[in-house]
Amino acid sequence: MSYEMNDLLELVVDQNASDLHCQVGQPPTLRISGSMVPIEGPNLAPLDTEKLVLSIAPDNHIQNLKLNGGSDFGFAYLDKARFRVSILKSKGNFGLVLRQIPNRMFGLREIGLPDRIKELLYRPRGLILVTGPTGSGKSTTLASMVNYINENRDGHIITIEDPIEYYHAHKQCIVTQREIGVDVPSFSEAIRRALRQDPDIILVGEMRDLETIEAAISAAETGHLVFGTLHTNSAAKTIDRIVDAFPANMKEMIRTQLASSIVAVISQVLCKKTGGGRIAGYEIMINTTSIASLIRENKTFRITSDIQTGANLGMITMDTHLMSLVNREMVSPDEALEKAQDPLVMREKLLQLGFQLRNL
Repeated sequence: MSYEMNDLLELVVDQNASDLHCQVGQPPTLRISGSMVPIEGPNLAPLDTEKLVLSIAPDNHIQNLKLNGGSDFGFAYLDKARFRVSILKSKGNFGLVLRQIPNRMFGLREIGLPDRIKELLYRPRGLILVTGPTGSGKSTTLASMVNYINENRDGHIITIEDPIEYYHAHKQCIVTQREIGVDVPSFSEAIRRALRQDPDIILVGEMRDLETIEAAISAAETGHLVFGTLHTNSAAKTIDRIVDAFPANMKEMIRTQLASSIVAVISQVLCKKTGGGRIAGYEIMINTTSIASLIRENKTFRITSDIQTGANLGMITMDTHLMSLVNREMVSPDEALEKAQDPLVMREKLLQLGFQLRNL
């Protein structure tokens, strides 16, 4: 029996799986609600994975795979779903991982963001960062925010992605979506060019190097609302990561720039939901004069306590949010403990409230 890519994609859509893994030596495997579920059937042989890769990968990505050992691209399966695909070599064989990108946009409330976030999306300029580990739903959060702006404001939105994930139609805004390697060579180059294209909102898919970070900050300073992502797991660490990307003689200047240009940092993790599916846990930091001076004075370790006292402004710490998800029986106490930023304090609180913990 050999596996057909269309059948596998049909299964992914049908089972509402987030990912499909095809590697030699095991059957195709779906990730459903965070757990790995192998398909019933024989293990994939080298020829099987090669056939699957060749059935969906454009020629230039096959070249890339052979030369560099991997390549990423996006593609649509009929009108049912879009996928972000990573093809790779492992022990000399081909393999691939597909991430399903939902066809429809989610509302901010649907993904669990408080209504206060909407106010930030009307800002004329500044930097909004969505951070978290790989696979924590950052792209979905950003797509929901961009979609909200597209439906409620007018202007020009430019997205710079690698690869393009969610497709945005022109609604109230004109939306220009540019893909790295297809439309423009690099993120930093795309931001520089974007500034000449009369943008109001710029989305930077990944702030992965000094040049991109610098370009994004200066775009935010010069009167644009800029969205970006980083692989950090708290607001304080996000500020530190950006500052650490710069050489010593520039750190102070960057701290000053960040203090005035940052609007908010939303850090998120994806938790297994009780009863199946997944739900995001959030930390939300909204810049205030107090937080701005902590950033300027290099006292980011005190940001968390400002977030704790800023609930009336719409701020919340990750652990407070996780705790509320446990209280609403949306995630298990064990899941909250696993995703907590301060597991010792979280464990203490859960035990005080009488919750049973598996991993004591």
